[in-house]
Amino acid sequence: MKQIIQGKLYDTDKAELIADNEFYDGSNRISRGRATYLYRTKKGNFFIHHRTQWQGEQDSIEQVSPGEAKEHYEQLLNHAMDWEVAFGEAPEEA
Repeated sequence: MKQIIQGKLYDTDKAELIADNEFYDGSNRISRGRATYLYRTKKGNFFIHHRTQWQGEQDSIEQVSPGEAKEHYEQLLNHAMDWEVAFGEAPEEA
């Protein structure tokens, strides 16, 4: 999916997937009809791709700050890359 936001082109085909909450239940890949995917562009910008299977709704892209991207990463169950790779830093010690 491609979407222009504030003059910047966000493209899921050209960005790196960081994390998602896609769940395969044996017949569907999107649990409850919706899924969220966190991406990073080649320039280091983060965005969320919201996918839906519900009639009357459309897929969309939302740009997010690095802080918001970290919050989403923590909430999304499937991590395509480690924290250090995704954000260029080790997580803070508790």
